[in-house]
Amino acid sequence: MIHAPSLTLLFVFTHLCLWGKSFHIFSPSSKEKTLWIVKAIPHGEGLKLEVAEKVKFDFSGRVITAHPSKPLLYVTATSGDPGKVPGAVVFLNEDGSYQKHKNINFNDGACYLSLDKENRHILGVSYGNGRLNVYPLDKQGIPGKAVTTIDEGKQQAHCILLPPDGKNVYIPYVKENLAILQYAYDGKTGKVTPLEPKDAKPPLGSGPRHMAYHPTLPMVYFSNEQGIGLSSYRREANGQLKVEQDISILPPGMSKIGLSASDLLITPDGKFLFAGLRGHRQDFDRISRYRVLEDGQAEFLGLTEADKIPWGLTLSPDGKFLLVTATNGASLTAYRISKDGNLKKVASLAWDPRMSDLVTR
Repeated sequence: MIHAPSLTLLFVFTHLCLWGKSFHIFSPSSKEKTLWIVKAIPHGEGLKLEVAEKVKFDFSGRVITAHPSKPLLYVTATSGDPGKVPGAVVFLNEDGSYQKHKNINFNDGACYLSLDKENRHILGVSYGNGRLNVYPLDKQGIPGKAVTTIDEGKQQAHCILLPPDGKNVYIPYVKENLAILQYAYDGKTGKVTPLEPKDAKPPLGSGPRHMAYHPTLPMVYFSNEQGIGLSSYRREANGQLKVEQDISILPPGMSKIGLSASDLLITPDGKFLFAGLRGHRQDFDRISRYRVLEDGQAEFLGLTEADKIPWGLTLSPDGKFLLVTATNGASLTAYRISKDGNLKKVASLAWDPRMSDLVTR
């Protein structure tokens, strides 16, 4: 016979295993000058998405990143007056709810923000002028005046994300500014030094946009904005990137006109890659799926339908769900990731148009 206390513990254990742990999703709305905070509650194999709060900003933020160890979020506008581009540091409570925010200024608007591996600096790249800025963080995690600004005279930079060892910076440029510029990075000072050669020379027409690093192999992957697919590069001991694959994923005979790839991410175990495919002038909005092979190369698995213009991608903290924004569809969609890399849509939430970047905590 099982006593009442044992039954209670069994119920709690079963409940936690079945429902999992809830988490928060954060995304800025440039249209309404707000930060949406959405609570995601596991429900069996799915999720329940509900709006927890909308925080009012006095600027149009669009880009967001999270501090890896502190309960902080960083939000910035994509444009503004030089040296006075508005942004904010958002302070969270332990449960992930909003506490307060502090307005700050950045040198340039950014299309991507990320922190270095020692969490000493936050780095941003601008699409409009292509500049890289490195800002030191104080003990509270507040950015100070930039210690490094790199201007290569090229527009359309699109991503800044450091590798697991934090020793390099790679900046992809799309369209007519096609390049992947390579630098050595000093995490203690924020100093950036060009490698020789500086350009990794991505394949013509590929348009590397966003990147992802394999957690254990020396591999870097890029979503190809113009090439409509994925490219994989091997990172050599000296930091140089060498292209290994340029994968095209469209059905035979299908035109690339009016299509472009967007965000890219890799699962924490390094087994699968997912990228957005935007159907600007074609009815072809998809999530592309890839399996990562033992040698680090990628194998195309297929396409999953998405809402109109899938833009930002992130994972739930436990890595079980893929979360996708759709800027024209004005939605947030959650997909369950299966063991074979397939995606099953399990939830959707309507929100403001043009919301793109998102993070989870």
